Amino acid sequence: MTVPSVRRRTGLALARVGALVGCIAISVYIFSIRDQTQVLVSYGLPGIFLFSVLANATVILPAPGWALTFAMGGVLHPGAVALAAGAGAALGELTGYLAGYTGQTIVPHSPTYVALEQWTRRYGGPAILALALIPNPFFDIAGATAGVLRMPLGMFLLWTWIGKTVKMLVIAYAGSASVDWLETYLGFGG
Repeated sequence: MTVPSVRRRTGLALARVGALVGCIAISVYIFSIRDQTQVLVSYGLPGIFLFSVLANATVILPAPGWALTFAMGGVLHPGAVALAAGAGAALGELTGYLAGYTGQTIVPHSPTYVALEQWTRRYGGPAILALALIPNPFFDIAGATAGVLRMPLGMFLLWTWIGKTVKMLVIAYAGSASVDWLETYLGFGG
C-alpha cells in the first residue's frame, strides 16, 4: 500500500469516528434539554421545525416529537404543522444515517437487523418511506441501515421526509380533531 492511500484511509477512518462521536454527543445533549420545549413552541412553526429536528436527531434515546405535533395541530393549521414537523424530522434523522454511514460496528447484527437490511437493499427508498410512515421508535436503525448501505443522501432524505410528513399530518389532524371534540362535546375552549 502506498503512503497516500494509507493517509487517505486513515483520514476516512478518523472522519467516520468523528461523525460517530458527533452523533452520540448530539443525542446526549438533546436528551438533556428535552424538558425545555416550551421555549421552542413559543416560536410557532419555526419552533416546531427546530424541535422536530432535535427530537429526531437523538439516536436511540427517545424524545416526544409527536406529542408536540399533536398539541400544535390543535392550535395552528394542521397542514402547516405537519410540513414543519416532517421537514424537521427528516433532517433530524440524518444522525441515524450518519451513524450507519460511519460503520457497521454500531448496528447490532440481530436477525431483525439482517431482515431490515435485506428489505432496504431490495426496496430502497420505498422501504425507508414505509418505516418513516409508521410510528415506531426504531427508525434510527432504518436510518443507520440506509447509511450502512450507502443509500444516496438525497434519496434517504426525500423518502424520509415524505413518510414523516404524512405521519405528522395524521398526528396534527388528530390533535386538531381532539380540540374540536373537546369544544363541541365537553364545552371546553369556546
